[in-house]
Amino acid sequence: MNELKCPRCGQVFQVDAGGYTQLLQQVRDHEFEKELSRREAELEERSENRLAIARLEEEKQQQLLLSEKDSALAKREQEIAALKAELESADTRRRLAVTEALREKEKELSDKEAHILTLSQQLAGKDTELELKEKSLKEGFAQQLKMKDEQLEYYKDFKARQSTKMVGESLEQHCENEFNKLRMSAFPHSVFHKDNDARSGSKGDYIFREAGEDGTEFISIMFEMKNETDSSSAKHKNEHFFKELDKDRREKKCEYAVLVSLLEPESDLYNTGIVDVSYAYEKMYVIRPQFFIPLITLLRNAAKGSLAYRQELSMVRNQQLDVTHFEENMNKFKEGFARNYRLASDRFRKAIEEIDKTIEHLQKTKDALLSSESNLRLANDKAEDLSIKKLTKNAPSVRKMFEQREPGESAD
Repeated sequence: MNELKCPRCGQVFQVDAGGYTQLLQQVRDHEFEKELSRREAELEERSENRLAIARLEEEKQQQLLLSEKDSALAKREQEIAALKAELESADTRRRLAVTEALREKEKELSDKEAHILTLSQQLAGKDTELELKEKSLKEGFAQQLKMKDEQLEYYKDFKARQSTKMVGESLEQHCENEFNKLRMSAFPHSVFHKDNDARSGSKGDYIFREAGEDGTEFISIMFEMKNETDSSSAKHKNEHFFKELDKDRREKKCEYAVLVSLLEPESDLYNTGIVDVSYAYEKMYVIRPQFFIPLITLLRNAAKGSLAYRQELSMVRNQQLDVTHFEENMNKFKEGFARNYRLASDRFRKAIEEIDKTIEHLQKTKDALLSSESNLRLANDKAEDLSIKKLTKNAPSVRKMFEQREPGESAD
């Protein structure tokens, strides 16, 4: 039997081993139960040692044994009281630690929720920005497609309204009308007429020439217009007419040759704009009718810069001087112009390709943002599903404390 004194009321009571065990069970933390058991074992061992010594000394010093026993019991009571006080303090510290841990976890969850809210707002802003950019690009391309469709419909209707015999003649008339609209304002000193000279066995359709005030010619272009009906069984290609056009250019002493063509309507090459085919025939270009005036303007303005050289060359020739270097300079200028034109044409095509890549990149960015939104939604669902049970999944002692403790309960 063991005597215990209540530290609160001072009452002394005896407990057996079972009662003592129940007293220890009032301490709810598993780790402290182990510590208390170890301390009890130590105390029991000390008590047994002291009792053994007391029995050996009983015959000699009965009174001393009784005194030592009383002293040992008092000391044991003090140790038990101290141990209970230590356990109570440890329980308080443990509760404070759990409270602090929960407070930190709540703070962390609050920060995460704020971060998720910020990301959601940023995502919404990015999505709106992407939608505006996508809308702007779509509107721009829709406008371009509309213009191309209208242009295509115009030429389809234009071709459908002509007989097979009049198709080519109608394209010639169209180009002549377009030139005459601007003749007085843009080309007041130019000559644009049909090529009626067939003495060499062939002739082009139109010749454009322009000279300076002193009569020095600085630009000349041989034009050939080609078209055919959609129902025509014999479909021609543009390249079929290059050789004859180059021959006409040289015989009529024209500097440039231009094929105005509606052939091969589905060709990506000829539908991109002004096509330089000088790799096959010198100073030759293929265009759609809508580029008829722009090409004349481009070649005329570029050649006009060489007018001073031409005038000087003409003067030197009249004086029977060596003009070799002047011709070389003029040819270099022409080659430089042709090279710059090819570069500009290549950059135009590359710009179109970059626009297509930009559209594809924006679509991938949109898909990535939509994927991020799904991940944020899953993270939010996990945060909302968070509970004390899940928080204590890997902390059995803390989970046991929550399971055993009831509101208002305190540990004695």
